[in-house]
Amino acid sequence: MYESKSKSSGKALIPFLIFVVVYLASGIILQAKGVEMAFYQLPGPVAVLVGIIIAFIMFKGSVDEKFGTLVQGCGDENIIIMCIIYLLAGAFSSVSEAIGGVDATVNLGLTLIPAKYATAGIFIIAGFISISTGTSVGTIVAIGPIAVGLAEKAGLNLSLVIAALIGGAMFGDNLSIISDTTIAATRTQGVEMRDKFRLNIRIALPAAIITIILLLIFGQPTTVSEVGDYSFNIIKVLPYLFVLVAALAGVNVFIVLTGGIIFSGIIGIAYRELGILTFAQEVFSGFEGMFDIFLLSMLTGGLAFMVTKEGGLQWILEKIQGRIKGKKTAEVGIAALISLIDAATANNTVAIIISGPIVKEISKTYKVDPRRTASLLDAFSCVMQGMIPYGAQLLIAASFTKGLVSPIEIIPLLWYQQLLALAAIISIFIPYADGIIKREPWDFTDDNRVV
Repeated sequence: MYESKSKSSGKALIPFLIFVVVYLASGIILQAKGVEMAFYQLPGPVAVLVGIIIAFIMFKGSVDEKFGTLVQGCGDENIIIMCIIYLLAGAFSSVSEAIGGVDATVNLGLTLIPAKYATAGIFIIAGFISISTGTSVGTIVAIGPIAVGLAEKAGLNLSLVIAALIGGAMFGDNLSIISDTTIAATRTQGVEMRDKFRLNIRIALPAAIITIILLLIFGQPTTVSEVGDYSFNIIKVLPYLFVLVAALAGVNVFIVLTGGIIFSGIIGIAYRELGILTFAQEVFSGFEGMFDIFLLSMLTGGLAFMVTKEGGLQWILEKIQGRIKGKKTAEVGIAALISLIDAATANNTVAIIISGPIVKEISKTYKVDPRRTASLLDAFSCVMQGMIPYGAQLLIAASFTKGLVSPIEIIPLLWYQQLLALAAIISIFIPYADGIIKREPWDFTDDNRVV
């Protein structure tokens, strides 16, 4: 879809820039007015629609021709696959939560982890929930009240507990095969989720282990007390384990997610948490929950194709080529690009979708393995998203403290995000995480792995 063209035009980027500016400006203005969650008030699909309208006005050709280009971009194979995966991921998350899977997993973790290690435990629990459900925001919403209650009862540092919660949520978001960031990163770069996971885990796991050690040392409570008796049903945790293991085993993602939905549904029906009809309703509810990102992905894909056809992508590549000297600097450029776009949009999935086509061309030009590129996109978007004080993750987490902790106070304690950024940067110059790439090289002539 995003093939490089000889045509080059900086003006072709104006519709995309307007989309980003509208998205960013609305957040800044509403933030100044004191609106809560200011950067999430303007729906992304509406913002991108503004850019599409500008593209229709600016670009040459008949309305029918431009509409055909837009539809061609919206209907690209990778875009449609990505959108279907979004729907299935949403359905799995919705059904699993409806049967009590999230509560069971949280309570299992709280039961297994001693009170004096509760801060590190919150990080671990949040990480597993986020990997299982594919959502950092959902994880924070599910565990936030429990984390605050634990901090108050066990005499823990509340700011550090909230930071641990956010860190664990971003750890899971970065690695989950049903996270919208993973779906966007792998589909825009044309790689398998399993391969991206195998690269990312080598970067994220060391950062997570060091974070846990730091939390064990500095997260000790002032007084050790029992945190309560939490009941759980291990059976309700099994769908998450099924999806995780099946995905890592290389099973087709559509089979994995469909199997996970059915597995959760069977458990829900067996325990009378769901009936046939309510099971169907939960599946559709999951579909509805993904509507925004589904529509945003399609429209952004269409706008990106229009801009590419007019030479916007080629213009960016020509400008970037003057600053990139080789493979390593290309990877640094990719990391900087996704970080800046995420800071501007306050949404890591949106940032990946916007930067995906550009990064894919950089990857081809400088022979950066696309599996590596997908890993960098997801890792650095999660770093930035997990640290900006106006991002949903910090805003929601801080809101549970009822004004006792502000997002700004949390930032210095976000050790996992800082360590993840450090590990990812080190991996660029010392490719310790590239074992899979060395074993299974990529043929850049047709974007296929050499086997």
